[in-house]
Amino acid sequence: MTELLTAVAIVFIVAGPFLLVANRLDIPAVPFLILAGIVAGVGVDEEITLELAQWGIALLVFSFGLQIQFDAVRVVLGDGEKVAIAQMLSVGLLGVVVGVLFGLPLEQAMYFGIVAAFSSTIVGTALLQRDIRKNLVRGRLAESMNFVQDIAAVLVVLVLGAGAFDADLIAMQVGYGVFLLLAAVFVNRILFDVLERLSKGSDEQLIVSVIALLVVFLGAAELSGISIVVGAFAAGIAVRYDPDEYFGVFDGLVSIRDFFVAIFFVTVGALVTVPTVEVFALAVGLGLLTAVVKPVVTTVFLIYSGYEARSATLTSLSLDQVSEFSLVIVIEALILGILLQSVFDAIIIAAAATMITSSLSRAYDEQIYRVLADWRLFEGRHEKIDERSSVPEDLTDHAIIVGYGRQGRTLVETCERLDIQYVVVENDPTRLEDLRSECDAYVFSDANEPYAWVKADVDEARIIVSTVNSPPVSEYLLRFANGTDLILRTDDVEFARDLLDRGAMYVCVDDTLASEQLIEYIERLEDGSLPQETLRKEQIASLSDLA
Repeated sequence: MTELLTAVAIVFIVAGPFLLVANRLDIPAVPFLILAGIVAGVGVDEEITLELAQWGIALLVFSFGLQIQFDAVRVVLGDGEKVAIAQMLSVGLLGVVVGVLFGLPLEQAMYFGIVAAFSSTIVGTALLQRDIRKNLVRGRLAESMNFVQDIAAVLVVLVLGAGAFDADLIAMQVGYGVFLLLAAVFVNRILFDVLERLSKGSDEQLIVSVIALLVVFLGAAELSGISIVVGAFAAGIAVRYDPDEYFGVFDGLVSIRDFFVAIFFVTVGALVTVPTVEVFALAVGLGLLTAVVKPVVTTVFLIYSGYEARSATLTSLSLDQVSEFSLVIVIEALILGILLQSVFDAIIIAAAATMITSSLSRAYDEQIYRVLADWRLFEGRHEKIDERSSVPEDLTDHAIIVGYGRQGRTLVETCERLDIQYVVVENDPTRLEDLRSECDAYVFSDANEPYAWVKADVDEARIIVSTVNSPPVSEYLLRFANGTDLILRTDDVEFARDLLDRGAMYVCVDDTLASEQLIEYIERLEDGSLPQETLRKEQIASLSDLA
């Protein structure tokens, strides 16, 4: 225990300066944390690092389980499940083939396949937070695929935990694991309300209860002889995700999560060793399979399932790294003596590399998609949009409302009161039923998908109002500014001025305009009491005062 605490101290002493540089330069921290781990690993025994990595991964997996929204994921889980299974099988098989081609025995090449098949929930979720909140089709789709992959990875961990290919031992391990997961779902759906009532509204007491729940599941995993990672994953699922009702709880758990995020990435770096030529070649092969081939395969499957090429591509680019579950699997295999040290070293190098490159591919995903689209490497299919949309054929001179949140709902009510035809463009799966029951016309699609605007008949629209604070959406909508009045939204004053200069009629700046004011402007534009040029000049003057 003393050696483990010393390793933790070394990790944070070394990581501190690297994080300071990352924050100062305003760039992703992941590459710097991994680099800090490479430096820290020089003075830490590998056995201690492996133990630290297991605990760091376990508690990170717990933090992911906390964020699973069953209702939101369930909407896309059917598609995510099919694509995730197809991707795991195909990429896993390719991984085995690549391993064999590199001269590995079949049993060693199978670990190549396992590592290539699974993607990192932690890295993917961190990169997707903005999409999960705003661009929910690809965000939820990737989240559901991560969930399916994690369940599959848990099964692999349980099988490996048996320590031998004995049917009875494996069945017992899987049985314990399934029991823990079912217990977690039961706690989530039934007992979590009891914990909330016992806390008497105190966020601090509920946080303590959540930590106690984690300890219980970890203890149950230890007593059952299964991996603590499985127990941590089950504990995360047991906590009901409702940040609106339990805001203080989830806000308090963020610091705990960030603590273990740092441990995870630093320990990955600490496990990196100076490679031999053989190890380097293996790492390059696995890295290319994970960072390039896997996104291509996933994109193809998503397009075949009916998703637009853009949603498919951006979803796939969030799955281009090695999974933390894969690291658990190879660490346990190394400890059991069934994985060669050279293969383990290659996997660790590939994991570190893909976690770094994943940050870069996420930062430039729109550009990557545009390049691929310009090369006409794929054509999107529109079945999902057609299936989940409802637009009258005689639509003309209508308003297009982007987003069906609070402001979007108010705009819909206003259009109905003024007898203005409208179409809502929305892609949050949790709002689909509301669209069906409350809106006369809607297109369920990413606002950046070209076909969404064909479906909404943008050429016949009189005005587009975006209630979404999303720079990519605003940039995309500017292409319609010449033929259609355009109202956009942002929280950045300088960006608002830029959007006005480039053709937007009006830009809602969050700090200066409430939805009621927006309604007033639209009504005055409708009855002719407020000329468009006057509205533009008034806002330019207002923004000048704020600058």
